Order: sequence, then C-alpha cells, then structure tokens
Amino acid sequence: MQAKAHANMVRIAPRKVQIVLNLIRGKQVGEAIAILRHTPKAASPIVEKLLNSAIANAEHNYSMDVNKLVIEQTFVNQGPTLKRFRPRAMGRASRINKKTSHITLVVSEK
Repeated sequence: MQAKAHANMVRIAPRKVQIVLNLIRGKQVGEAIAILRHTPKAASPIVEKLLNSAIANAEHNYSMDVNKLVIEQTFVNQGPTLKRFRPRAMGRASRINKKTSHITLVVSEK
C-alpha cells in the first residue's frame, strides 16, 4: 500500500529540489523530517510540507501506521517555464527563464 502527495507548479528549479529529495529518499518519516528541518536549502520547507501531506494521506485514506512509514519514491519533473525579459544596454533585452517543478513523494508502510 502506498500513499502519494503531489506539488505541481512549484516556483523553484527542479535541480535545486533534486538535491533535497536525494537526502531523504529511503529514510524513515521521522528521520526525514529532522533532516529537512536542518537543511539550509530553499526547497526544504516545500518538501517538508509535501511530506507532511503524504503522511496525512497515508493515515487518513489508507489507515497506515505513521511510525512505520518509509519514503519509498521521490521524484521531480520540470514544469512549464515562465519567460520574462530584463532590459539590457543599448535598448536590448535578455530573456530570463523562471523554471517550475512538479514534485511527487510516495510513502509506504515498512
């Protein structure tokens, strides 16, 4: 039995999220929350909120024991890119790509 949580269109680049997800993959839920609280990355609070959502889904929808939950899968896909323009010298403009992420977290009972 697995419980999932998705966060779509998160305004952070996927490669920044991937670093945080690699830290918690395969860990117990309590240990993963402790790691996320002490990781100084911008993606940490977002992933922690998503993990809490996955835990709540597992407990409420599938009646799983919270103390036995393990993070089975974590992955991030690139979402649509917001294209913005910045004025440059001599009347030119340069494009700035603001990337978004689709984050998925799967927990299961050990």
